[in-house]
Amino acid sequence: MTRHHKDTTHTEDPINHLLEHGLSDGLPQIAEMLMNAAMLIERSAHLRADLYERNEGRNGYANGLKDRSFHSSVGPLALRVPQTRNSDEPYRPSMLESGSRSDRSLKVAIAEMYLQGVSTRRVTKVMEKMCGLSVSSTQVSKLTAELDETFELWRNRSLPEIAHMIIDATYIKVRIGGCVRDCAVFTAIGVRRDNGKRMVLGVSAALSEAEVHWRDFLVSLKERGIGIPDSITSDAHEGIRAALKAVFNATPWQRCQFHLQQNAQAYVPKLDMREPVAADIRSVFNADSLAHAEAKLDALIEKYSKSAPGLSNWMQTAIPEGLQVFNLPENKRKRLRTSNACETLNTQIKRRTRVAGLFPNTDSILRLVTAILMEVSEEWETGKAYLSNKK
Repeated sequence: MTRHHKDTTHTEDPINHLLEHGLSDGLPQIAEMLMNAAMLIERSAHLRADLYERNEGRNGYANGLKDRSFHSSVGPLALRVPQTRNSDEPYRPSMLESGSRSDRSLKVAIAEMYLQGVSTRRVTKVMEKMCGLSVSSTQVSKLTAELDETFELWRNRSLPEIAHMIIDATYIKVRIGGCVRDCAVFTAIGVRRDNGKRMVLGVSAALSEAEVHWRDFLVSLKERGIGIPDSITSDAHEGIRAALKAVFNATPWQRCQFHLQQNAQAYVPKLDMREPVAADIRSVFNADSLAHAEAKLDALIEKYSKSAPGLSNWMQTAIPEGLQVFNLPENKRKRLRTSNACETLNTQIKRRTRVAGLFPNTDSILRLVTAILMEVSEEWETGKAYLSNKK
């Protein structure tokens, strides 16, 4: 029985599956998507016209899709074979007549399209081998356009009001003008004001972590509706600090306590002092109230004023920036006193992008990272609350 489907390819689901489960589990779904897309291109060539195209020389019309199972070396595939009507002869997919050739081509196509940032020229060659006909770069571009459009819509979607925000950046290697450079990937996590659930607010990629890039990113979040958060947590990168002051000057800033612990070590004059200093700073952060934390800090500043004056001076100015969290309800402090939530997200990004090696451009980085974050955010938004709204 012929089933009629909308002639389109939904690429985001198999890509997310690949990113989550790796090649072993994700390959079959990606293979299905590629083979289904290739058959649509081949049917257009058979009909001598694209869908809805007015063409006097066309050889019949598209007539929906028919489900078919296909056994390949990557596992069983659930294909949707394009059907035709009123053509000289029925359309028969050439790739189904040569499974081994298709399998090899599919693996190459997957590697090229999703692990190296979608090279239209290379994918065109692979699709030609799969289809046995000339495939234009325009047709291949159409297949990836749906994916990019989906990601762009997600990055610019309207956002709910956010009670708390955590921001950070990570770096991924990219080749620009023949040189290998670090591309900064900015991410923002928000905790919704209405239900306490986490969500990924957005992502951006730039060749530096300068204030202008952070400012543009934060402005976009504000324009998309997050309102004025009750707190923002981040490290003390100068670009972030300046941008926050310009865009969210009414929101209290919490300097990441984890990064403060790391920063302190640069001011410790002796190796055998590192652990005691770390323990002393933890005692400040683990105080039961702001007053107790400030009292412990004053004692530490005095304690190290002679044995480590540089550390003492640094403590006086830096550590108070990590105490803003004491102004929040106690049940929220643990998860908002560091930017660890973003750090964990960055670890996932690095793990999944590492297989791609060196990216050819910032767009390819943004494409793959967006796929990862969409998946993570959906899991968070459909899961349990991250923070209770109780005071």
